[in-house]
Amino acid sequence: MKKLFIVLLITEITVTIAAQMPARTTENINKYKQICRDHIYAEMKGMYREPGGALKYPFLAPGSSQYLDVLWDWDSWLSDIALRQILLEKGKDSDREQALKYEQGCVLNSLSYGGMDGWIPIWIERDAPDREEMLSVRNPWKSNMHKPTLAQHAAFIVQQMNGDAEWLRDDFYRLQAFVSKYLNFHRHKATGLIYWETDEAIGVDNDPCTFYRPYESSGSIFLNALMYKELRATGYLAGCLNLPDISEYFEMEAERLLEKIRENCWDERDGFYYSVDLNLRTVEKPDIETLQPGKLYLHVGQPRTYDCLIQRISIWSGFMALWAGIATPEQARIMVKEHYHDTLSFNAPAGIRTLSPLEKMYDTRASGNPSSWLGPIWINVNYLVFRGLLNYGYIDEARELAEKTILLLGMDFERFGALHEYYLPDNGEPVLNRGFQNWNFLVLNMAAWLDNKTVVTEF
Repeated sequence: MKKLFIVLLITEITVTIAAQMPARTTENINKYKQICRDHIYAEMKGMYREPGGALKYPFLAPGSSQYLDVLWDWDSWLSDIALRQILLEKGKDSDREQALKYEQGCVLNSLSYGGMDGWIPIWIERDAPDREEMLSVRNPWKSNMHKPTLAQHAAFIVQQMNGDAEWLRDDFYRLQAFVSKYLNFHRHKATGLIYWETDEAIGVDNDPCTFYRPYESSGSIFLNALMYKELRATGYLAGCLNLPDISEYFEMEAERLLEKIRENCWDERDGFYYSVDLNLRTVEKPDIETLQPGKLYLHVGQPRTYDCLIQRISIWSGFMALWAGIATPEQARIMVKEHYHDTLSFNAPAGIRTLSPLEKMYDTRASGNPSSWLGPIWINVNYLVFRGLLNYGYIDEARELAEKTILLLGMDFERFGALHEYYLPDNGEPVLNRGFQNWNFLVLNMAAWLDNKTVVTEF
């Protein structure tokens, strides 16, 4: 019996030790930086995909068996930023020249499915039907489309090409139509905010601010932050193509959206940016023709004077206001002090929790359809928050988050020889989808910053 007790005790201790994040020491950080670099340098061309079928151009895929032959919207954009970091550190001129066709192909494949109505699909499979057939079974005015990262992806590539946007000129009208569709048909008139049509494929799949909510009701801070940067990117591209009037228009729309986000999404009470609920009944006055003398008509004495309701749900996407440069310096100070540093909420040993465990919806179970954004650690979240911290000069906090990300992914490579899609916040255990590459490779951009090397950043 004593021997059995000792064996059980040793087993329990071993499991406990294995389930902890490595200590954040200089030795460990340097060790896992090198592990990440060695693996990612060897695997980077695994994201290259050749043209064929519905995909006329070569493109970048997220990796892993679930995503082998599909072009995804914001995945290809963030993967490309990581790819450029790899090529900067390890590639030759010939490697960068080879990669360019895959980078441009992500944008051109998406634009090949564009049209005058502006609708572009969120993802394109190799055996996907043509655009006309796609739209025969879906209403482009009542469904979600490619997230507003397409102009940002194109602008990122153009910046890498020193401002040369000629490869985009023939399809630029489709890009303008795409961005304008968000402005013309997915913008709430009263608040000026962009909204999701449905909860389908929003990227942050089961964000409770949108998931199972009424259609056209979610003024998502995640979506609006992306849209602000998308408008800026479209203005930049128009300038590169010597279209100053068009550039000025999109820059003006960006400033207009910035004002509306600050007005409607900033919560003075909590000191955080939130999504908002747009699902409010229209304010209408009684119909004079049916007015009955002496009858009480409700609400006419003081109808509502507000256009949306803040959704005080502690979800990571509020930090997108830092990434996009939407927050004022004072707002950023409050957000970092009150929310980034809160270990009971967002700040976890493995990085930024996608949802605070103080929320009743918190759930870290594995889920693939939808993917779980109810608490697990996603590396693109760590990266975007890291970039937001740097935007406002929070160097110590950015260093902390970069080091946590390196330890997390380095440990994953060390144990499993591969990365996963998302992780448990407190011990870094992988939850799902071994072999996932994608935006996980952005750990190299964070590592380069720690080493004071040149860092590739998004537009």
